[in-house]
Amino acid sequence: MYKLKEIADKVYYVGVNDRQKALFENMWPLPYGVSYNSYLIVDEKTVLVDTVDVCYSDIFLKKIEDALAGRTLDYLIVNHMEPDHSGSIRLLRQLYPDVQIIGNKRTFDMLEGFHGIHTGLLEVKEGDTLSIGHHQLSFYLAPMVHWPEVMVTYDATDKILFSADAFGTFGSLDGAVMDVDMNLDHYWDEMRRYYANIVGKYGNPVQKALQKLSGLEIKTLCSTHGPVWTKYIPDVIKIYDELSRYEGQDGVVIVYGSMYGNTEQMAETIAASLAEHGVKNIVMHNVSKSHASYILKDIFKYKAVIIGCPTYCNQLYPEIDSLLQKIEIREVKNRLFGYFGSFSWAGAAVKRLAAFGEKMNWEVVGTPVEQKQGLKQDKYEACWELGKAMAERI
Repeated sequence: MYKLKEIADKVYYVGVNDRQKALFENMWPLPYGVSYNSYLIVDEKTVLVDTVDVCYSDIFLKKIEDALAGRTLDYLIVNHMEPDHSGSIRLLRQLYPDVQIIGNKRTFDMLEGFHGIHTGLLEVKEGDTLSIGHHQLSFYLAPMVHWPEVMVTYDATDKILFSADAFGTFGSLDGAVMDVDMNLDHYWDEMRRYYANIVGKYGNPVQKALQKLSGLEIKTLCSTHGPVWTKYIPDVIKIYDELSRYEGQDGVVIVYGSMYGNTEQMAETIAASLAEHGVKNIVMHNVSKSHASYILKDIFKYKAVIIGCPTYCNQLYPEIDSLLQKIEIREVKNRLFGYFGSFSWAGAAVKRLAAFGEKMNWEVVGTPVEQKQGLKQDKYEACWELGKAMAERI
């Protein structure tokens, strides 16, 4: 029934697309959907690499059946136990009761916890190899990219890296599977948004994984989300390298909350000053309208952040407060920081933004601006100077 994409010699894409889920992890919007990628190697032994979300198990299992053409499944490699990739394991084991499940010790702890499976397991350690006929597989641990059990599988025969969630991106695969067969325009920003929201906290583990894998010749890069990469592998690795180093591009993200427009006018003034002083990459986010996932994507993308906040019940404006917690959780490093705020009768926001910048160890640029009630000429000029100082710093 299914005409499956052969991405290398007897290596088939058997993943599925999800265009129904509104929020990934019940938090992050999916305007372009998302794919759950799985791969089947048909050799002297048959090997499946990861499964898919259980919601799509019927389609997934039919694809495997068609690709196997009457053969049984010998091995399942579990690179990552997150349920969007391991959700179909129990059903797979029911269909193929003799399948050997390959993973590391932490994998098996989670396999027991999620599925109650504790038999038919083949434990692998760093650098272990498995010959399945023509294809020679090896295994490398990549803990905390972005779960502790994560590993990757390398096919030395066809130079394929099955990389779990590493190098993944939001966005379903709309017909094509390979990068060379599709328009990639929207995937690049979705890759940054995926990294910022899903992997963002784990820059150091990503760097360790990149260093570990740098000696491998990789002709095909198979993540569990997004396109199969061939031609654009250097671009994908560059994005993950830059983001995991927290190396922002030249540009400024202005994030603000505003109840009645006064804080927004301060943000507009700062943005106009940045532009006047030569900054071209300026992104503005009203936290009451922009979803946090897009704000975080831009904060990871650009090196300067300016945050504006009104005082609310002697605290930060709630949506700004929520965003700051998300930034703290991801431990974003090496940002230039400016801040401003407003109040009606008692100011607290600017003081709290100062404490946030100190906690993040960000470099404060310019003089913070605090405005009481409506925007006055002196505060307008102070906002202009804040924009100028940031422009000169970057």
